[in-house]
Amino acid sequence: MDIVKEISRYNAGRDPERLQLKYQRMRADPFVFLRGACHLFYARLPVQGVLQSAPPVWCCGDLHLENFGSYKGDNRLAYFDLNDFDEAMLAPASWDLVRLSTSLLVGAASLGLKPDAADELCQAFLASYARALAAGKAYWLEPRTAQGLVGQLLDGLKDRQRPAFLDGRTQLKGRQRRLRTDGRKALPASEEQRAQVTAFMDGFAQTQTNPGFFRVLDVARRIAGTGSLGVDRYAVLVEGKGSPDGNYLLDLKQALPSSLAGRVATRQPAWASEAERVVAVQRRVQAVSMAFLHAVQMEGRPYVLRGLQPSEDRITLDGARQRHADIRDAIATMGQLVAWGQLRSAGRQGSAIADELMAFGADGAWQAELQAAARQMAQQTLADAAGFNQAWDDGAFRV
Repeated sequence: MDIVKEISRYNAGRDPERLQLKYQRMRADPFVFLRGACHLFYARLPVQGVLQSAPPVWCCGDLHLENFGSYKGDNRLAYFDLNDFDEAMLAPASWDLVRLSTSLLVGAASLGLKPDAADELCQAFLASYARALAAGKAYWLEPRTAQGLVGQLLDGLKDRQRPAFLDGRTQLKGRQRRLRTDGRKALPASEEQRAQVTAFMDGFAQTQTNPGFFRVLDVARRIAGTGSLGVDRYAVLVEGKGSPDGNYLLDLKQALPSSLAGRVATRQPAWASEAERVVAVQRRVQAVSMAFLHAVQMEGRPYVLRGLQPSEDRITLDGARQRHADIRDAIATMGQLVAWGQLRSAGRQGSAIADELMAFGADGAWQAELQAAARQMAQQTLADAAGFNQAWDDGAFRV
């Protein structure tokens, strides 16, 4: 496979400024490369054994360590869960497991983990997933039930004050806020883009019970994530509950086809749009949906609208500073969350029923096979990352 052609083809048509940021980040670290090349991962995935025979479930599709995080639900309470469903599809339950395990192995060095420690964490993740699946009951995590690193993260979110959060993303001009466009979290939007988003939001507001809440104050091109960098995406500052400290931040992101499309044999529903796919799966898998989550259309193209979730609202694993037991507990928690999401969405439009999932979890014989597949995928990812780095250094990815 020519990875230069494959990566260039996949990213064709994206915003050049943010696409250059994506390539720069992918060059910096193999773990970031893995996150930025989801399509390449599935093109390489050997679909055999448990990667073919596992029961079909609603998968996140791009499951890795950075796709778990805290967020405010539509009930305004804080939760910790899977939080990115751009690649979501109906696929074998093992696909999310092998991608998360691969991310642990590939990210071991940047996380300060020794290879044997990363291998043990993969075992902990899979074992925790299997136990939770076999138990057959879907739970959720919130500040009252979370412990360890997850509990610390949710406690911080609970104590965060709205004015302080807004001050980090905006600047005051009198009593009017404007988005910061410092090149780190946002870039300026053109007048045409501002007008386009404002017109869309005006129309969307008329479908809501409180239209004034969604009055647009400012628009910027958002910088967030890795895989989706360069996709049409905006941070939208709206009036909310009143200026200046009652304002809200929304995320408006174009929905593109999943990287799993064409790779997975399982028959998919006929979604009305890619945004409908993303939002439907997210609502099924998460215990409580993110605030303001909607599948929308802007000028005929599908977008996902939701509350802006700061990228820093994630667990930062650091083997040099955190106890291995604490990291292990956090990874085990991620395994539970994956199982609970699969149970919660069981029996929907082709996904396996809970009894099938419980039997799969109770079996457990597949764990060693899946861990071996993760090691194989980790080696392939490191080789692809090295090839990408060389191509970058040779100027192949200059946008």
